Amino acid sequence: MGILERMSLKGKKIYVTGGAQGLGFSMASGLAEAGADIAIVDINGEKAEEAANKIAEATGQKAISIKTDVTDPDQVNNMVETVVSKLGGLDAAFNNAGMCLNIPAEDMTYDQWLKVVNLNLNSVFLTSQAAGRYMLKNGGGSIINTASMSAHIVNRPQPQCSYNSTKNGVIQLSKSLAIEWAQRGVRVNTISPGYMGTDLTLSSPDLKPLIKTWNDWAPLGRLGRPDELQGIAVYLAGDTSSFSTGDDYLVDGAFTAW
Repeated sequence: MGILERMSLKGKKIYVTGGAQGLGFSMASGLAEAGADIAIVDINGEKAEEAANKIAEATGQKAISIKTDVTDPDQVNNMVETVVSKLGGLDAAFNNAGMCLNIPAEDMTYDQWLKVVNLNLNSVFLTSQAAGRYMLKNGGGSIINTASMSAHIVNRPQPQCSYNSTKNGVIQLSKSLAIEWAQRGVRVNTISPGYMGTDLTLSSPDLKPLIKTWNDWAPLGRLGRPDELQGIAVYLAGDTSSFSTGDDYLVDGAFTAW
């Protein structure tokens, strides 16, 4: 079997949390273009359905939507059951849902701290656990968790201690799961994007003024494009990454290299 055939995701069944927009939608689109059937999982059911319809129309692959609060254990378990029922299995899980609050530490309320921790870290445990349980019983699979270059550096000038802490936790959680499941057929890796030019970033009144500063500090002098994450997503979801587990893949245009 040649490399191009092994890179194909034909026949793979994959869900993407936070897949209704932004990086999640872009990576789900790339996975579908490579041949996978996709479940768009998002707390916004209407946007998830729109995203699934767009992917199905553009790629010809089966794409479904599942409204889910990924911080709720029961909803997460039901989501995985729905993916398996409607797609016919689960080969790869892409746990991407997350958020960032740019609030100085001294001003952050405990509720604000918990909101970020619950979505960025606790949900990754819940979704990885639920997907892992299925994969361990059904021949293995690949789990991909979205971390961030913020797990490796402290961003500036914006304050985001809760985001940085949780993304570092995602990497260590993923490494821990990778070790536990290494000899049982389930691989777990993380992708750590740098500053990406999503619609939200480009339109946010809080973040848009920071883009020039970020670009001035970036070796490539620009934000990444969401589609520039599709290649690593396809690699990790497929069979060519069979020796990759417990790894973190920085895709940051060398931002963290200096």
